[in-house]
Amino acid sequence: MGFFIHGRNKGGTARAKSFRPLRRRAFFIENFSKMTTNMGVFTMADTNENQATTSMPTTYDPKSAERKWYDYWMENDFFKAGQRPDAKPYTIVIPPPNVTGMLHIGHALDFTLQDIMTRTKRMQGFDALWLPGADHAGIATQTKVEQNLRAEGITRHDLGREKFVEKVWEWKDKYAANIHEQWAKMGFSLDYSRERFTLDEGLSKAVREVFVKLYNKGLIYRGKYIINWDPEARTALSDIEVEYKEVNGHLYHLQYPLQDGSGHIVVATTRPETMLGDTAVAVHPKDERYKDMIGKMIVLPITGREIPIIADDYVDREFGSGAVKITPAHDPNDFEMGHRHDLPQIVVMDETGTMNENAAQYEGLDRSDCRKQIVKDLEAAGVLIKIEDHVHQVGHSERTGAVVEPYLSTQWFVKMKPLADVAIQAQKQGEGVNFVPDRFEKTYLNWIENVRDWCISRQLWWGHRIPAWHCDETGEIIVATEDPSHLPEHAGKTLRQDEDVLDTWFSSALWPFSTLGWPDETEDLKRYYPTDLLVTGYDIIYFWVSRMIFTALEFTDQIPFKDVLMHGLVRAADGQKMSKSLGNGIDPLEVIEQYGTDAMRYMLSTSSTPGQDLRFRLERVEQARNFANKIWNASRFVLMNMEGFRYEDIDLSGELSTADRWILHRMNETARDITRLIDSYEFGETGRLLYNFIWDDLCDWYIEIAKLSLYGEDAVAKKTTQSVLAYVLDRTLRMIHPFMPFISEDIWQHLPHEGNTITLAAWPEFDPALENATAQEEMNLLMDLIRAVRNIRAEVNVPMSKKIELMVKAKDQKTLDIIQSNEGYIRRFSNTSEYQSGLDLATPDKAMTAIITGAELYLPLAGLLDIGQEIARLEKEVATLTSEVERVDKKLANQGFVAKAPAKVIEEERAKQADYSEKREKVLARIEELKG
Repeated sequence: MGFFIHGRNKGGTARAKSFRPLRRRAFFIENFSKMTTNMGVFTMADTNENQATTSMPTTYDPKSAERKWYDYWMENDFFKAGQRPDAKPYTIVIPPPNVTGMLHIGHALDFTLQDIMTRTKRMQGFDALWLPGADHAGIATQTKVEQNLRAEGITRHDLGREKFVEKVWEWKDKYAANIHEQWAKMGFSLDYSRERFTLDEGLSKAVREVFVKLYNKGLIYRGKYIINWDPEARTALSDIEVEYKEVNGHLYHLQYPLQDGSGHIVVATTRPETMLGDTAVAVHPKDERYKDMIGKMIVLPITGREIPIIADDYVDREFGSGAVKITPAHDPNDFEMGHRHDLPQIVVMDETGTMNENAAQYEGLDRSDCRKQIVKDLEAAGVLIKIEDHVHQVGHSERTGAVVEPYLSTQWFVKMKPLADVAIQAQKQGEGVNFVPDRFEKTYLNWIENVRDWCISRQLWWGHRIPAWHCDETGEIIVATEDPSHLPEHAGKTLRQDEDVLDTWFSSALWPFSTLGWPDETEDLKRYYPTDLLVTGYDIIYFWVSRMIFTALEFTDQIPFKDVLMHGLVRAADGQKMSKSLGNGIDPLEVIEQYGTDAMRYMLSTSSTPGQDLRFRLERVEQARNFANKIWNASRFVLMNMEGFRYEDIDLSGELSTADRWILHRMNETARDITRLIDSYEFGETGRLLYNFIWDDLCDWYIEIAKLSLYGEDAVAKKTTQSVLAYVLDRTLRMIHPFMPFISEDIWQHLPHEGNTITLAAWPEFDPALENATAQEEMNLLMDLIRAVRNIRAEVNVPMSKKIELMVKAKDQKTLDIIQSNEGYIRRFSNTSEYQSGLDLATPDKAMTAIITGAELYLPLAGLLDIGQEIARLEKEVATLTSEVERVDKKLANQGFVAKAPAKVIEEERAKQADYSEKREKVLARIEELKG
């Protein structure tokens, strides 16, 4: 299939531009079989899917498998939604990455979690759509392109708007292609046929529609307001584009004289250069120090202007002198105070951060140079009475690094309160979005309940041009979805489109429904909206999540997504935030090159807890790679013992051993728990269960036990074991597939199977028929017994290759029946020379002892046993058991626990209490025997 990225023609209208596929179809068909055969791995062309492939390579090669299987998935449109018209839809729209560079490790986490959910739901039979796309990222992208131009010695103004925008489209096309390649490398199951870009024709239409409707409703207006200003990029910034850094600065104490000569008032400021725009001094109305000064005038030093002393509750009486200078044009809080008191607004800088004509003799100085000079002048005039060291947070432009200037400017705004009220009501009535973890609902509500009007205009050339035209003759502003100059009512008028573009977040706020065709009533919009899940970082809950919610409610009358899964940041191993300046960033492609995609995906997804930051450690990726290799090696062993075995041969109706029934039970339990955990977005716990089941239960126990029948003479038992192995391994691979898509597909294709790909294989559902608590109980006893024997061997350095004597004294007949019916397992995995089991066995004098639930074990290790050491070992065991008894006793004595805990939990704790106590008594008895 081909991919598309969106460009623009010279006239500025949207166009669709064909983008080369990740692997061209002709190349794929001609070379796929040859390429994979040369790699020595399985191909669809050379194997019957119904029969096991016994010739798996010795080691797993991630690079060849990843390239091969992604091509295969793409060529067959396995990720394309809409192919199951009768199935229930499941939708995720990707948080669009910025076309400013390569994806980072945070993207890898975010997108992997989405892919896990999409692959799981697809396997569960849903019509799963994961819609890809990218964000034009106004200021971020324009800044990157301008930096490149500066390196060539030119500016955007040298090129002009049209040619500069063409340059940005070239940048965008290049980096969109890079993002495609990264998505493929990471194995993401995206439906590229529905890919969108925030500046494509359809989304641009949606943006204009929303702007015009909000304007006509009185919810968009134009006015003067304090905004975040980047003096280097010369544009307004959204709050999300401002990074606050701790800066070592100073607090300057200035003495302003009263106009009537009766004294002075001291104010403290971190920015003395802005005093040139002061229009008042404010004190708290209940501050006794200044109650007689309220209403008096002061003479502003240097300028000589007279300004009033006002009273306002906003003033903090404890900070500085309790009196603050008010500069409405250069501070957002002062701006609000100025409105309340009808104060003048004096702008003392221009858009580059240079002092303007209102700055008196400082006109033409850069703001930082002005600060130095004005401090000298104030000191000389006796106005500066004290300078204190002061550490404070200073806003910096995320893109240019420039210190952000609070700046009074004419901008376009969205009136937020009416939109916010609808969102608040929906959330509080239980009709809103489900936040995971739920504590982020409070974060969301706190912001939206205190929201300020949203500045949506940006002084950029890259972005959605504001659909407003200014009439030179009448001064009126015409807002329309299309250029109105051709309309009869505007004949003879000179109309100029507004030069500004919209904040990137304006188009991003429409993403969940604009990507599906809104404002048109498309089939995709009807079927896939509202979406089911948004996965994103907690750091943009205010700036993106909130805006998507209120715009969706306004324009679709529905919430945009049912669940919002908030994940944390991916931090460096030492907990620091990753950044270019610190040089501690992680490139996901470098991790993939070294460890493989599956290892990186598994580590990221299963090391994360909803809402918590994740520390990236390469040793964890290495552990995940070892886990993948474990799966490969175990599967290879299984398939080596399945020659001629077909899918039709799988038969679980015969006589099953304890181990057979147990592994089917454990697989069934794991499938149930994994499904529940994935639906709850508990990926860390999911990873733990998968790891324990695959590594411990399947590999370390069942496959080892299976060798007895696989290598034995009983053909029927061998066939049954092959059936169980094929069935369990197949379903295990399906469970691991959303996390490790490549290795699971590679192994699954070697297994006897139905269908073309594990991607579309049915998700393992819980089967009550496979539940077997008896097999679990029996196997637990056998594993405890074998572990106890191995532990004793290790303590006295008796290797597993050396045969030993073993006596097993059962507590009751039921336990003895289990032990005797599984004697083959016990003898094989304990490697016994002599073996006895019974109810009334004579206790040997010199023997190592182990107490397990239901039985006592004795290993007469003649010549190896030191009675003193054995007593010491048993006394340590008594201490451990005593600690466990005390812990459970304390728990059961807690009335709060007993009152609130489910009956089943209390029953389990009481069973533990009895078990630990019984074991302790038996160990104590054995100590007495040895001492006697």
